[in-house]
Amino acid sequence: MTFDLSRRLFLGAAAAVTATPAGVLAAKPAAKRGALPENPLVRQRADAQIFRHADGLYYMTASVPEYDRLILRRSRTIAGLSTAEEAVLWRRPASGRLAGYIWAPELHFIDGRWYMYFAAGDGGAPFRIRTYVLRCLGADAITGTWEVMGQLETPWDTFTLDSTVFLHRGTRYICWAQKEPGVETNSNLYLAPLATPTTLKRAPTRLTVPTLPWEIRGFKVAEGAAPLIRNGRLFLTYSASATDARYCLGMLTAPDDADLMDPRAWTKSPDPVFVTSRETSVYGPGHNSFTVDEQGRDVLVYHGRDYEAIKGDPLFDPNRHTRVQRLYYRADGTPDFGIPVGNGALPERFSPAAAPGRFLAQVGGMLSVGAAALPATQFRSLKAGDALMLSPIEQPHHVVAVGADRKVGLVRNDGSADVLRRAALIRENAPDGSVRWLSRAGGGALAPTADGLGVTVRNDATARWRAD
Repeated sequence: MTFDLSRRLFLGAAAAVTATPAGVLAAKPAAKRGALPENPLVRQRADAQIFRHADGLYYMTASVPEYDRLILRRSRTIAGLSTAEEAVLWRRPASGRLAGYIWAPELHFIDGRWYMYFAAGDGGAPFRIRTYVLRCLGADAITGTWEVMGQLETPWDTFTLDSTVFLHRGTRYICWAQKEPGVETNSNLYLAPLATPTTLKRAPTRLTVPTLPWEIRGFKVAEGAAPLIRNGRLFLTYSASATDARYCLGMLTAPDDADLMDPRAWTKSPDPVFVTSRETSVYGPGHNSFTVDEQGRDVLVYHGRDYEAIKGDPLFDPNRHTRVQRLYYRADGTPDFGIPVGNGALPERFSPAAAPGRFLAQVGGMLSVGAAALPATQFRSLKAGDALMLSPIEQPHHVVAVGADRKVGLVRNDGSADVLRRAALIRENAPDGSVRWLSRAGGGALAPTADGLGVTVRNDATARWRAD
């Protein structure tokens, strides 16, 4: 979503797999590993939605900095979206209805037809935001002709945006953000079953009102909902607070077999699940969606800036970039979002092939192999000539290096020849899916030791790792 200071100030003045989200296919058997996406995936595209359709292609739409059009790109891979041609599906008219700001589109395939939900203001009143539905008249979402079907009909004619649609146990629901008369917030989340793409089947349920300290920093906001149905539960993420570095993700959870229209079925996480990370230089992560990668693994899609200080009005700061990263799960089945992983190729986790529950990790600048928080176990592969270097995402200026004693630790990556020599690794991918990291300086392969990480002979069984 593109909720910014200007429009919120305007609002304040005016106020004185039983289920499959449309953006998430169920996990499929693993496919051959392709090139890892790099962040930012697409620059200057906020409120991004990516999903893998039944045709096997990835579709992406997002808000553009000009807020004047609806766009779509597609690719056979997530990484390919970065350079995919972008089609303009629709442009706002020069005046009148829908001639204001155009925000937060979402593409959905409903009963064999393509639809796009989006928020739009009016000419002369760009902040008079309401939700509308665009319909494709053809079978191809990129080349087909699109037309405005109508406005989403809700109980109140008020600020409305960020609609998402999902199917749960045979019922198609819509969840959206809206300012409700008499409730002193900027926006709350609502849920209702759909009768048609533009009409509700029954009165909506108010799912949540922003009241917690992290939901009301700058503005009282709950918006940008995204459903994820996994592990017997429906997880519904949403974005909260002002769209600067305070922007973050919260989460509601309901049992898979619950009555979703009963507010008592939902539990709000007491703390945000995804926040700004100064270690990785990603600020204001939010307005997410979910998809799966080519191997069927869940992926978090979101936007975030590379810097904290914003010059001028955030509405006209164009640098909220589309980002992606793997989504992991805790032992209890709940999502572990970790931290925004930062710019560059997506990081991976490495566990000894013989001990899948343990991971290579850096904690307090020390390398170990064992249990650790998710961010501590994520390492990015950096190019170093014809070799690679491993760098922990929480210490992006450091790399794994081999010492004269063949012990392995972290050193600051100052770009010197000595660091490049000590940190240069060759990744050897075995037919069974395992990985070996061959050290040029150590003359062997990286392997766990009793006190951390060391170098052993190349073919030692302990030098086999699984990448995740």
